[in-house]
This record gives sequence, structure tokens and C-alpha cells, in this order.
Amino acid sequence: MNTFGTLFRITTFGESHGPGIGVVVDGCPAGLALTAADIQAALDRRRPGQSDLTTPRKEADQVEMQSGIFEGYTTGTPISLFIRNQDQHSHDYSHIEHAYRPSHADYTYDQKYGRRDYRGGGRSSARETAARVAAGAVAQKLLAQHGIQVSSYVSQVGAVAVPVGYEQLDLGLIESNPVRCPHPETAARMAELIRQTRDRHDTVGGLVTGVVRGVPAGLGEPVFDKLHSELGRAMLSINAVKGFEYGSGFAGVHLFGSEHNDAFYTDEAGQVRTRTNHSGGIQGGISNGQDIYFRVAFKPVATILQPQATINDQGEAISLAGRGRHDPCVLPRAVPIVDAMTSLVLADMLLRARANRA
Repeated sequence: MNTFGTLFRITTFGESHGPGIGVVVDGCPAGLALTAADIQAALDRRRPGQSDLTTPRKEADQVEMQSGIFEGYTTGTPISLFIRNQDQHSHDYSHIEHAYRPSHADYTYDQKYGRRDYRGGGRSSARETAARVAAGAVAQKLLAQHGIQVSSYVSQVGAVAVPVGYEQLDLGLIESNPVRCPHPETAARMAELIRQTRDRHDTVGGLVTGVVRGVPAGLGEPVFDKLHSELGRAMLSINAVKGFEYGSGFAGVHLFGSEHNDAFYTDEAGQVRTRTNHSGGIQGGISNGQDIYFRVAFKPVATILQPQATINDQGEAISLAGRGRHDPCVLPRAVPIVDAMTSLVLADMLLRARANRA
């Protein structure tokens, strides 16, 4: 349950309030130029305390590269990355030692294991995703060598949505604001909604849109490990994710087949292309060379700083309010996590595609 991938494979470890979070990356080819700065840049995008829109927990998230790198290049052996926890306030969670927070993993962990680390949720905390982001940075370096670019952005917060598709946006603006939305006018409205929600001691959810460009045709498997099913599995493994759709998604049910089919043609450069892209760059579970795009739905963060009715581990009714430092909206910090999981899937599929050809 802690390992993801087939050939490009990661195993994460650690808890929110333990010594740290880590990941072992196995299967990365030798000879890939990789430095701590490459990984740190990705971690800096995910770390807490970036703006007034996120949790004020202060973590440097400084990566320690412990193996698999020599003289600035991967050696082909397992890459071990470790991120120390530095700003835990474990006492903030003493009140939930015997209580079940609504919509958290407290009750289900007790039922599965018979015990749980209640400090920040332990292994179920989104703190675990720091390890995924570190591993994703390695995958992104590998993809970049093959001209594959992965981007994600916040496309909706609550009822505030970007009014145009990704094709009409400058994705270079994703990092231009703390919401990570490349549509400035909408980003300002999103930020205001997040601040209003925070001031009410509540939380709000939304959508992250992922876009992958430069993917060659032929990545993915035809039956159980379809490219879109692996992307869906990756996204649904992220904390707070409630849904995944790719290409036309659920909106495609409003079209007839004659409207939805993507007609092939050969462009002036002799490349096979499609005139539309309702397929989202994937057909038969395999990439067709067009842009891959998808949307990931995130629920409102379950921890809210207001009283809620629940029970304790004795089945007694109690009232419980969240304490400590929490995100009023997970979306801005979820963007690098979506980038990481997308990159891990594509890096694995890239290596698997090599193995499928003589």
C-alpha cells in the first residue's frame, strides 16, 4: 500500500509528526542529471506557509539526498530522499486521541489497525505528499529529456471557475499568484473566496486541471493498466480527492458520437493529429500524441475550526472543534502534488513502452 509504479517505482514512508517523511525511488535510469536543487524547487511549491491562503505551519522541507546520486548523476540504484519534520505542534491534537473527527481517517484506521497515530493524522496526513513531490521531481527530469511537459493549475474554487479552457490560457502564469490560477481575474476572486472562508473558520474545495504536452503516441497499456486508469488511480490516491475525469469527461454525455469522435488528419509536417481532442490525448488506454488533459476534484478540507457533532472511541456522543494550523483550501498546494503524480505515471509508462519494443 506504500509503493506506486511498475518499472519507475516509489515507496514512501514517515508520518506527519514523526522525525520526517521520505521516499525511495527505484528504477530510475542511470545517467540522469539530478541535484538537490531540482527536487527542492518542487518541494518549495508544496511546502506550507507560502501565503495567507495556506496553513501557517512552517516547514523548510529541505531535501536530503541519501543514495542513488554520484557526481550529479543518477547511478541506476535506489534513490533515497528524506525530508525532516521541524514544526510539529503535536499538542494541538491531544483532544482527538479518543475522538473521531468527521470525514477523517480516525475511525477507519482504528477499524483497520486497532490503533492510530492521532498526531496530525499520522500516515493519513497530507504531509505524506511531500515525499511524492520529491519523487515526482525526479520523474519530471526524466520526462523533460523526452520533451514532455507537465502542468497543473487551479481551475475552480467553490463556485468560482475559470471561464475558458486550458488552450486559451497562458500556463506560464500559473505561479504568478498564490492561488496558482493562470487566469488573473478569476485568481483574484478565488483568493477572496478562500480568505472569506478562512475567516468563517470553514473550508472550500474545487478543481485542479492537469495538462501534459509533448507526449508521444504509444504510452499506456491496452487492458487493465490503461494510461487514463493509471492517471485516475494516481489522482484518487491524493488526500481529499473525490473525482477524476479526462478529456470530455462527464460533459461528453451531452454529445452524440458524430460530435464526440476525434477525426484524424495528417498535418503539413506529416504528423498524425486529430481535429478535436475529446479523447483527452488517450484512446484505447494508449496516448495518441495529442495533449493529455484532465480534471481532479478536491473536497473541502475535513478539519474545520468550529464545533461539530461526533463520537469518541467508546461510542459516546461529543462535540469537537478542530485546533491547530490547517489549510482553508487545499487547491493551491495540491497543484505540485498533481504535477508529481502525473509525472510518476508518465515516467513509468515511458519505461514500460521501451520494454514493449524489440
